[in-house]
Amino acid sequence: MSEFSPEEAEKRKRAVFECMSPRRQKHILKKGYDEWEPFQEPKDPIDIRRDKTKRTTQTLVREFLQTRDFETYSNGYGRGALEICLGIMNDDDRSRGMYEFSCWYHELLKKEGLEQS
Repeated sequence: MSEFSPEEAEKRKRAVFECMSPRRQKHILKKGYDEWEPFQEPKDPIDIRRDKTKRTTQTLVREFLQTRDFETYSNGYGRGALEICLGIMNDDDRSRGMYEFSCWYHELLKKEGLEQS
């Protein structure tokens, strides 16, 4: 909405609001009309989001899976790699916890001479 003056932006917002069904209007009023933003900029689609290396999630997962022996991983393995990749790229706490635990556990096994291959 930055391309419009504040007055014009409010007129457009009011026009959108008035064209809505009463049920939808009630929903917006319940959450707060002032906080409602009908002209938000769209977020990047997940498939074109890129990480710090400028790779998409698909590229990262494909590169990772190419380092694995095709016979040793399943569809579930690939889905897990994709899920954690998306989570890390989106800075998701759950994924960060899984990643940090995995790194910690790997180091624990190495330290105790029980490293898994």
